[in-house]
Amino acid sequence: MKRNLFLLAIIVLFLTACQLQTDSQKKIQDLEFLVVEEGKVPEKLSQVLEEKKKEPFKLTFQDQGNLYLCAGYGEQPTGGYSIAVEELYLTENAIYFDVTLMGPSKGEALAETPSYPYIVVMTEDLELPVIFQ
Repeated sequence: MKRNLFLLAIIVLFLTACQLQTDSQKKIQDLEFLVVEEGKVPEKLSQVLEEKKKEPFKLTFQDQGNLYLCAGYGEQPTGGYSIAVEELYLTENAIYFDVTLMGPSKGEALAETPSYPYIVVMTEDLELPVIFQ
């Protein structure tokens, strides 16, 4: 009997923990953002991006009340790649950021030199952790 109660308590705790995690990922609202052009990235961040661009990366940078979300896909064999922001939204506990790498279009004239696609997105700094998906 005690063993059954113990197992029941464990199951209830497990199910409750799963529910809490699901609720914390529930979207409250989409966040407004701006894709930052290469020449308008803050100098310190630009230096970090230059160092990291050859390998895939995900990072954040805070500056003057703004939050910069950065995602890079490392070296690609040619030019013609772009990155799409799929989602940027707020939950109760975090900011969720999801991007996708898109390859060159068929028939597109491509530079035969390697490229290093990355994106920098600026939004308001809400002082929450960022979850890259």
